[in-house]
Amino acid sequence: MNASDLHSHIEAALGEPVRHVDAAGGGSIATTARVECRSGRTVFLKRYPGNPAILHAEATGLRELARPAAIRIPAVLHVDDDILLIEHIAGGARPADFFETFGRRFAELHRTTADRFGFDSDNFIGATPQPNRAEGDAAVEWPRFYIEYRLEPQFRLAERNGLLSGRLRTARGPLLNRVPELLSGSEEPPALLHGDLWSGNFLADEQGAPCLIDPAVYYGHREADLAMTRLFGGFDSRFYSAYQEHFPLPDDYAERIDLYMLYHVLNHLNLFGTGYLGQAERLAQRYV
Repeated sequence: MNASDLHSHIEAALGEPVRHVDAAGGGSIATTARVECRSGRTVFLKRYPGNPAILHAEATGLRELARPAAIRIPAVLHVDDDILLIEHIAGGARPADFFETFGRRFAELHRTTADRFGFDSDNFIGATPQPNRAEGDAAVEWPRFYIEYRLEPQFRLAERNGLLSGRLRTARGPLLNRVPELLSGSEEPPALLHGDLWSGNFLADEQGAPCLIDPAVYYGHREADLAMTRLFGGFDSRFYSAYQEHFPLPDDYAERIDLYMLYHVLNHLNLFGTGYLGQAERLAQRYV
């Protein structure tokens, strides 16, 4: 789609003329841009040529996160096979209590529950397909879900990509066999998860309130969401303290952080290559 066609397509979707479409940085998966309308309104554009399912999945995830109104989520304005248009959040300074507010609101998001683990549709973690639906109508318990719908697909993908080292191959079977034991005693109802929460996927809005973007939504164990926040840093200790005050975690939750990190490290191995191999090996071998 050339620039002229893209402008026309956006105008038809928004129902108003467009003045500028300017590339925006920060997107490692999709192509992003800021769209300035003649009315003065600014919206955010995402495109993923070749895999429109990613756009539809993100729109569905944003709508699901917005449903409980626990934390600010950019509104979905339009989605089709070519473009996703969402509310543009300019971003602002973080006030002194930003991370306390963030921790409380994130805990409130996790209080939203469902009757089963997974989600009504499959989606993506980055550009990697993320399966969410159990075969048939039977609900799947969390340990089985985490094995069959999170860890095992990543191991299989690493094998297909030629990235499954001898150490990972050796750890794979014993680790997967131990997951039910490792997760025993931590059972909780399915919680609404962002699914990919690292420091690049939150911001302060114009009033300094926390806002979530770029989700990989499903209903799972909230410890899995919190583990991802620790993978690359960027979350103040006040975030965790406020979360704990609002929605306390089990005393032994720290013992499972690396197990939940492993899913994301394997995904980064599959997306970005062997720079993540050593970390994946260490995390997998910790539990065998």
